Amino acid sequence: MSEPHRLRGTVVWLLGRAAQRGHQVVQERLAAAGIRKWHYAVLSAVADFGEQSQADIGRRLGLDRSDMVAVLNDLQADGYVTREPDPADRRRNIVTISAAGRTALAGFDRLIAEADGHLLADLSAEDRDRLIALLERIAHV
Repeated sequence: MSEPHRLRGTVVWLLGRAAQRGHQVVQERLAAAGIRKWHYAVLSAVADFGEQSQADIGRRLGLDRSDMVAVLNDLQADGYVTREPDPADRRRNIVTISAAGRTALAGFDRLIAEADGHLLADLSAEDRDRLIALLERIAHV
């Protein structure tokens, strides 16, 4: 199905469609490994930034508090993270990645790389690098 002509050249529309396709490709690959994209994002944040409160992870990723609790429950049940009360403030939980979480994350990273490769298969290496640089500028990262 083709979009109305005026939408084809609209950056916001195209970015949305590209993101939609990217999410689909990533979700399919992660689902085959028994994980969802927010689980991957939370696990990545803990691996990249070290132990931190679940509230800090949620703020960093823009993930709602109740969704964060559900994701952490799943990750903890899988043995990928631990949650312990913060000794400085018992109302907060500190999240730490486990050895099993690091091992699993390495496999999930490969799935993300495969998804990127699939999504960008029609682009040259130079075009991929340029696209990534442009998207980082647009996203302010």
